[in-house]
Amino acid sequence: MNPMQRLRGEALWGMCAADAMSMPVHWYYSVRDIKKDFDGWITCFNQPKDKHPTSILTLSNAAGSGRNGWSKGSKPPVVGNIILHDKMKYWTTPGGNVHYHQGLKAGQNTLNTLCALGVGRSLTSGRFSSMTEPLAQAAVLADYVKFMTTPGSHDDTYAESFHRSFFSDWQESRPTSPSKVLEFAEKRYKQKMNAHPPDSQLDSIGCLPMTIPFILLSASDDEEKAVTASLQFVRLTHPHPRLETFVALYARALHATLNGACLKQQAEAALKSPILDVWDVCQSFMRRAARFPVGSEERLKVHQSAIEMLGLACYTKGALCSLFYLAHEFHSDLHGGILANTNCGGENCNRGAALGALLGSQAGHLGKCVRQEWKDGLQNAKEHIPDILQNLL
Repeated sequence: MNPMQRLRGEALWGMCAADAMSMPVHWYYSVRDIKKDFDGWITCFNQPKDKHPTSILTLSNAAGSGRNGWSKGSKPPVVGNIILHDKMKYWTTPGGNVHYHQGLKAGQNTLNTLCALGVGRSLTSGRFSSMTEPLAQAAVLADYVKFMTTPGSHDDTYAESFHRSFFSDWQESRPTSPSKVLEFAEKRYKQKMNAHPPDSQLDSIGCLPMTIPFILLSASDDEEKAVTASLQFVRLTHPHPRLETFVALYARALHATLNGACLKQQAEAALKSPILDVWDVCQSFMRRAARFPVGSEERLKVHQSAIEMLGLACYTKGALCSLFYLAHEFHSDLHGGILANTNCGGENCNRGAALGALLGSQAGHLGKCVRQEWKDGLQNAKEHIPDILQNLL
């Protein structure tokens, strides 16, 4: 395995490990609930509890983006009909509190990370000359449609707004061939970008996981090609006018880290950038955290406070602030960073997937790797990552 292939592998393992670690406490907005439900802080893969302390799954709109009553028109539900074929009963359970990822086992990945692995498989099996060519985007979209619309293709219960919105529009013409799905997505992008106001639910950190393989496979290209590849694709799944600046910021940091840049410096630059502009706030938390021993509960509590201040939710800017704060603090501690991200709660799965790719890339340069016991425990990733890497040979 050549050095870049190994770095890509550790980035993928890091992405999957951070997502799976966070899965049972995804959207726990009170860290006290994490400690209560799991008899202490998360230190290994766990199965989710039957009930989620703050679940609003039953309020989610099964016909499209957002919550019930947000959609205009009378489109039929996509949940149960087009996607998540046997899951509609959980979206309508009286009393609520159904866990978003009920049914997943310890070490399994959530839907967005499964889709990211699918992107990796599509791109490597297609052996495209460039990640920016339309054929690559078309192949990924066609495989995405097949995966999402095939009953039994995954075990997750929740699909966030961008999936529901995509398939709410897709169900009218139902294209499946690569060229037709790409044509549909490009036309939809133009329509959505002209909508006023834009769909705020698409301005979400969930945009990042599926772009990660585009960046990883553009690592040997110049930075602008990597950024272009990620932006070209995210437009097709998350057509929102604010997102491109945020995605480009992340893509540049991941590309630089893959190519040997210091992650701590990349994170500092992102936090100082006009796009985020939270360095002064972050420094106050960093100084407080430094007073306590590495790995201590006291230090974790400072990080939890920082993430609560910077952005616990899914909205991209706040989530990126939190992501780069953790990347700065754990730039050389892959495992500590993954566990801290999990135990900070909130939107820790998608934030974690993007963070894990950064930490995995840096770890590879430091001669480190994701723990073998974690790799062995990743139920979905251990089936797919070796094939992705093999296709790169």
